[in-house]
Amino acid sequence: MCKNTRCKRKKITEVKSCEIRNRYGPYTMVPPNPDPNPLPPAPIPEMTIVPIVNRYFYIPQTSIDLANGATIPATLFYDDNEDQVDEFTIFSPNGYVNLHINGVIQEGGFYQANSNALTINPANGIIRAGTPIIVESLGFTTAKL
Repeated sequence: MCKNTRCKRKKITEVKSCEIRNRYGPYTMVPPNPDPNPLPPAPIPEMTIVPIVNRYFYIPQTSIDLANGATIPATLFYDDNEDQVDEFTIFSPNGYVNLHINGVIQEGGFYQANSNALTINPANGIIRAGTPIIVESLGFTTAKL
């Protein structure tokens, strides 16, 4: 016991926890106010988009000089089933065509394809004999679910 008259005993009446003193937590999640006029659920579509892919392959027997451009007829190409084709299937306006030379996709402005032929614009280069040329025609259609 303290003999000093200035010393008084204080009774501890409450203990404050660290959480109460921490001004950054704990947090309470408050739900947002519900929309008084919610939109009806979106209808489930009865159709789906279906991609169609056709690939055509050609391996030239001789080198192709591109200085003046080149036109390769569709009849020189084979499809995925190794059948010779009469023409390319071009999906317009619901599709596009990619050109791969030696497995590398080419820029869109480098070539044009129509149902009869692949035309490569003039460029400084040569496609060597034995280099694979692949025309990939992709189209999109709809189908009922």
